[in-house]
Amino acid sequence: MKDKIIKFFEDVVKEMKKVTWPTKDELVESTKIVIVVCLALSAFTWVIDMVINQVVKGIF
Repeated sequence: MKDKIIKFFEDVVKEMKKVTWPTKDELVESTKIVIVVCLALSAFTWVIDMVINQVVKGIF
């Protein structure tokens, strides 16, 4: 059992060395894109909510 655990962590270390990590500039750019998309989706959801709210108020 101990050997399997040790082998697992050795394999994890090997695989992590193969990972291509993003540069700082790539990470900053991706973060900006995620923030903009989240804001856009939030605004869209808010607008749809307001429209549905007005429709429901008009019905009742």
